[in-house]
Amino acid sequence: MGTQDLQGFLFLLFLPLLQPRGASAGSLHSPGLSECFQVNGADYRGHQNRTGPRGAGRPCLFWDQTQQHSYSSASDPQGRWGLGAHNFCRNPDGDVQPWCYVAETEEGIYWRYCDIPTCHMPGYLGCFVDSGAPPALSGPSGTSTKLTVQVCLRFCRMKGYQLAGVEAGYACFCGSESDLARGRLAPATDCDQICFGHPGQLCGGDGRLGVYEVSVGSCQGNWTAPQGVIYSPDFPDEYGPDRNCSWALGPPGAALELTFRLFELADPRDRLELRDAASGSLLRAFDGARPPPPGPLRLGTAALLLTFRSDARGHAQGFALTYRGLQDAAEDPAAPEGSAQTPAAPLDGANVSCSPRPGAPQAAMGARVFSTVTAVSMLLLLLLGLLRPLRRRSCLLAPGKGSPALGPSRGPRRSWAVWYRQPRGVPLPCSPGDPQVEGSAAGYRPLSASSQSSLRSLISAL
Repeated sequence: MGTQDLQGFLFLLFLPLLQPRGASAGSLHSPGLSECFQVNGADYRGHQNRTGPRGAGRPCLFWDQTQQHSYSSASDPQGRWGLGAHNFCRNPDGDVQPWCYVAETEEGIYWRYCDIPTCHMPGYLGCFVDSGAPPALSGPSGTSTKLTVQVCLRFCRMKGYQLAGVEAGYACFCGSESDLARGRLAPATDCDQICFGHPGQLCGGDGRLGVYEVSVGSCQGNWTAPQGVIYSPDFPDEYGPDRNCSWALGPPGAALELTFRLFELADPRDRLELRDAASGSLLRAFDGARPPPPGPLRLGTAALLLTFRSDARGHAQGFALTYRGLQDAAEDPAAPEGSAQTPAAPLDGANVSCSPRPGAPQAAMGARVFSTVTAVSMLLLLLLGLLRPLRRRSCLLAPGKGSPALGPSRGPRRSWAVWYRQPRGVPLPCSPGDPQVEGSAAGYRPLSASSQSSLRSLISAL
């Protein structure tokens, strides 16, 4: 067993001991229904076009009819923000959640946030009522004027709890699954307070607790659920410098399917590696200059070890990837509804085979191939016949006095003839009309008329 094999074995052996108290392997929240993987929904590309879910709320204005405002389809010609000739909720300015313009009210309100149930990143469990007696999460708590979602997650992770809740923009609470069993959900729009430490994140509301799993943005973990999400360290904050993180992935099944929902690394020195957990062999490697391919990436291994390293200057959003176990290594992954599926790139050195499209006109294709091969064969035979008398001889292309010989000419019509001789040196090219041509031609003999006629026919055919 090599050094890498031994390290991988020891990591998988001791990793379960590193789990937070009360934590279960995998995610409590299935990624299947989520349309967002950023905490502020900046990646939302869904079709909700009202400020409330299921037809509730006010209708959104079309983005190509909002030129009087700061954001319209004209301000997003590349489609980077997802604007266009539609009225779907978007987040072009990096606000705390998707929004849209609405018809201006008497109070002068011309935009509103959108309440989108499917636009909550996996690992976010919802907005809960916190009456304070008893608290919604019963574990330790604290406050900070620099609170972000990840600051609270890290605090509760260090305390050994499974859940973290943010409230009123500056308060953090820790708890466990049993707290959620007696918790009471509140409307998602009630958690609308901006985090004191990050203007692009929401940290609950007044008497409202935004609850997350502490596994979000963790630097290590052991994922055994059938499907789930793995985030880069410190997510949804940017990952920091000198991070060295590992995650063991072993859902039920014979193979794995990964899909990168987000991938933004600072430079080529920040690197994510995918290794076979049993052998330690490198399967894939991605960095800031080599992102993963779009669409599902299938790997023929049942257990995977992911490692991420950043350099001393590393700062970027990071990555979010979904995974699921496949029962059969040859299973065809089902594409999510409304999304395009791109086949995964083959492993380095793998053979790729192609087959004709079913129903292709095989007979016509065969006829074209036969005709092409026949024509090429005839040209080659003719060329070989002409080269036989010229074998081991030098040729000279010199002006002739007959009719135009070697194909079409532009300008004055002038004929050319081919001369040859036994090689005694390499003749240098001379410009037409140079007196040296006459001297050079004196040492050559002209081809026969039939040979020159055949050569003209060959050149015309080419």
